Amino acid sequence: MPTRHSRGVYGAKTGAPRLLDLHDKHDVPATWFVPGHTIDSFPEICGEIHDRDYDIQHHGWSHTGPATYDSKEDEKADVDRAIESIVDLTGEKPSGYRSPAWDYSENTLEILDEVGIEWDSSKMASDFEPHWVYDGWSAPEDGPYDRGEPTDIVELPVSWQRDDWPALTFTWARPHRMGYVSEDSLFQRYYDQFDWMHEHVDDGVFILTMHPQVIGQGHRLSRLEDLVQHMKQQEDVEFKEMHDVATEFRENN
Repeated sequence: MPTRHSRGVYGAKTGAPRLLDLHDKHDVPATWFVPGHTIDSFPEICGEIHDRDYDIQHHGWSHTGPATYDSKEDEKADVDRAIESIVDLTGEKPSGYRSPAWDYSENTLEILDEVGIEWDSSKMASDFEPHWVYDGWSAPEDGPYDRGEPTDIVELPVSWQRDDWPALTFTWARPHRMGYVSEDSLFQRYYDQFDWMHEHVDDGVFILTMHPQVIGQGHRLSRLEDLVQHMKQQEDVEFKEMHDVATEFRENN
C-alpha cells in the first residue's frame, strides 16, 4: 500500500536526518537497529548514520517476527542477509541484535550464537538492569515455568513503556489500532521512569526505543530534546552506545 510505504520514506528522508542533527547538537551517542532491507533501500541516509559515527546493529533483514518463520533455515537466512547488508555498509559484523517486534522463535538464540552475536536487546526480564539471556526455558500448560540457564549473551532490557511506536502510531491491522496516546502523558512517563531509575537503581540503564518516522515529527523532536537536556543535568549520568554498555557488563560479571 503506497501510504504505508510513504511513512517509511518519511522516516528515512525526514525523521532520520532530524534525529542525527539533534544527537550531533548535544553530543549524544545512539545505537541504530536498522533492518537490512532499510540499508539496501536507503543507502545514503544509512551511510550517513555510519559516517557520523553512530553505531548500526542487527534488526533482521525483512523485519519479520522470528516466530513466524516455517523453519530455522528460513530464519537464519534472514539473519545472515542482514549481516551482509551491515558489513557492506560499515565493514564490520554487528555485535548486537534486536528482534523485530521483540519476538523470538525456539531457534533464535541458537542462531544468534552461531553467527557470533554478543548481546541482545529484545527481552523484558528486567527494566533497568542488564543481565544474561537465558536458554532452555520451558512453559508447560500444566506445570510451572522454568527460566532455564544463563548463556553468555548479554541482555539490555527493553519495554513497551519506553517505545514510541505503540503509543503514537496508527497501525493497519485487523482490527485497526489507533496509537494516539496523549504526548504529554507519554513524555511524562519517560521522565518519571528515568527519574525513578536514577534515584533507585545503581548503574541503571535507561533504554528508549525510537522510530524515525514516529519521533522524527518536528514537534516531538522538541520534546525529546527537552528530555535529553533533563537527563544531562542529572549527576552521574552518561550517554553510551549499547555495545559499550554490554561490554562493560560482561567485563564486570
